[in-house]
Amino acid sequence: MLLFLSVPQPRPPGARTRVGAARVVRWRRQRLQQLRRLRGLLRGLRGRPEAGSRRRGRMALCGQAAGAASLPSELIVHIFSFLPAPDRLRASASCSHWRECLFYPALWPQLRICLRVSPAEQPRLEFLMRKCGWFVRELRVEFAAENYLSGGGGPGDGGGSDTGTGGEDVESLQLSTRWLEVLRTYLELVLCVLVSIRNNRNLQKFSLFGDISVLQQQGSLSSTYLSKVDPDGKKIKQIQQLFEEILSNSRQLKWLSCGFMLEIVTPTSLSSLPNSIANTMEHLSLLDNNVPGNSTLITAVELERFVNLRSLALDFCDFTAEMARVLTDSNHVPLQRLSLLVHNASVMHKSLDNMPNDEHWKALLRKSASLRVYIMAFDIKSEDMLKILKPSIPLERIHFDSYITCVSGAIVDLISRQYDKFLTHFILMNDVIDTSGFPDLSDNRNEDPLVLLAWRCTKLSLLAVHGYTVWAHNLIAIARLRGSDLKVLEVTEESIDFDQGELADQDVDPVHNLIEQGNRGTDVVSVRLPPDPSFKWYECCAFNVIGQSAIIK
Repeated sequence: MLLFLSVPQPRPPGARTRVGAARVVRWRRQRLQQLRRLRGLLRGLRGRPEAGSRRRGRMALCGQAAGAASLPSELIVHIFSFLPAPDRLRASASCSHWRECLFYPALWPQLRICLRVSPAEQPRLEFLMRKCGWFVRELRVEFAAENYLSGGGGPGDGGGSDTGTGGEDVESLQLSTRWLEVLRTYLELVLCVLVSIRNNRNLQKFSLFGDISVLQQQGSLSSTYLSKVDPDGKKIKQIQQLFEEILSNSRQLKWLSCGFMLEIVTPTSLSSLPNSIANTMEHLSLLDNNVPGNSTLITAVELERFVNLRSLALDFCDFTAEMARVLTDSNHVPLQRLSLLVHNASVMHKSLDNMPNDEHWKALLRKSASLRVYIMAFDIKSEDMLKILKPSIPLERIHFDSYITCVSGAIVDLISRQYDKFLTHFILMNDVIDTSGFPDLSDNRNEDPLVLLAWRCTKLSLLAVHGYTVWAHNLIAIARLRGSDLKVLEVTEESIDFDQGELADQDVDPVHNLIEQGNRGTDVVSVRLPPDPSFKWYECCAFNVIGQSAIIK
């Protein structure tokens, strides 16, 4: 089928004058040449073979492929920009020219990588970082927590003498070998990432998130296994030097986050950051409990350079009264988010005597009226939490997670009294292996502390409990107190306890009946029952669903 286009012909310049006659002839010749070129281009794109000529038909088909491949790179990149990443990969398989356009810098300004610590990930990571590492503007690398080791055990489990049976000895040896392989692969993956971006001066956001479960395992991972994988410390030193080189070469860095990464950040790392970059940095997160002794990753003197910080995350024991004073200086912009990690390992080796008192918090709140604080507490004793929880802290989110030390009802009651105007997220986890007997926060109390928390904290939008006994009628009371304002109410099924009298009168599943009772009076309730237990801690107060949970949200 032929398509004819009728194009109105403009009047030739100088057509009414004799002087312009020669100019008209030249103009018409140029127009004729342009139309001939356009007709030839359309014939090549159609690729329609001539009748009776097989050879010319093949040439026309080749011309069709050549037409697709001859599109300008800018046009291909523009087409790719409308496609999601999987479709870009499929489209890039058309020809080599399209493959070259796949990794055009404008298509990949942001790159988020979630890695399994496995040798199979290394070649794919090397290919991706070789293509994108030199120009990517926002890079986020996560080491998936559930893929370190599954089936229990930790670094401390594989070490020491073998005193059990022969089968236990073999299992312990296999676990130790797996940990050595995990750490060896971990170091190689980290080196691959850092080497690829060492000369990237366009980097604006750089985030590295390790495995929080390593922090909670028994024993010291760095001293037990890193010394076997890297006996001379050459790889660790190379990683630290590369990290400092990235900081020193940066020219546009606004966001730096390094959480739970083994042996990457040192107390001298931030000194390599140029003053021009430190003065414009907006987010800084340094969370690492492997720093020996009383060393800190950032000091108050170093913090004075970061005058433009909007968000800060660090170990609670490193956040001193002097740091609070620095953040209240007139040359600093108001701080909006402050995330503090409280871990028993830090509290044991570092003192709480230098932490800000109530007056420091009041001064900081006067400087930063919109400041909100997140606290993550791991295995902290109640007496230490009583020292930490100052009344003037604008606490918005708090996450308790423990293996040994349980949170008391008095701490929950104190939180509900002091932070009723700010608290929005309350997460209470007790990762015990024996589920036969969970601690009961309402033991020997007239009112359940969680019910009082829901009653007092009018802004509460998320409440999650695991590993503590929660009575069914209290869950119904919490759901009805907050109504639709409570977006997520999550309690694992094994944590829910029922009155025996109620169970005797019910013919249906008690959990199903509990959800129906909790949903009464609200229109936004939905129920999810995740199949597998999963915890991920990549950012401050990042929380994912636990298996077999009854969720009212």
